[in-house]
Amino acid sequence: MSKTVNTIAKKVMKKTMITSINLFAASALLIGASVSVHAQECLSDGLETTPDDNFEAVTTSTLLDTTTDLVWMRCSEGQTWDGSTCSGEAVKYTWQQALQLAQQASNDDLLGWRLPNVKELATLTERDCVRPAINSSLFPATPPDDFWTSTPSADDPDRAWVVAFFNASHSIKEKDRFIYVRLVRTYTDE
Repeated sequence: MSKTVNTIAKKVMKKTMITSINLFAASALLIGASVSVHAQECLSDGLETTPDDNFEAVTTSTLLDTTTDLVWMRCSEGQTWDGSTCSGEAVKYTWQQALQLAQQASNDDLLGWRLPNVKELATLTERDCVRPAINSSLFPATPPDDFWTSTPSADDPDRAWVVAFFNASHSIKEKDRFIYVRLVRTYTDE
């Protein structure tokens, strides 16, 4: 009888193991599919709004938009340019923290870093792409999410404008929300 129980137990264990392996494989496929669903998508026949030719390197981690004379950090705050991409996790800040962060960056190198206004940040959006709506070869690893601007709401003192790099839209959000930041400065020859 114990031999029969052992045989049945082995068969149950084998089926359980096969089912577990199949579930693991299915999960891996689903995860892979969900990652590809969220990859940047761009129109193949559209006119780029932020082509590579509009940007020049100022330093290894900053780019000049020659159409606006604005110098942009290649990485979102919290990330670091490693020579080929932005590594690390982007960090979210409240609006007040974002303004203080920009002031500190400006004080550190005296180059005038600041939080961009809504019109300035909108110039960085690539309207032919979504998730993220940015030139990802120049600004890699940009979260497809909202980024603060320095522009406060005209109607509500508790809100400020954001630009969504999910789809290049604009909206106003409560200033106490935690939102991503990318700093900018005006170009100078110095």
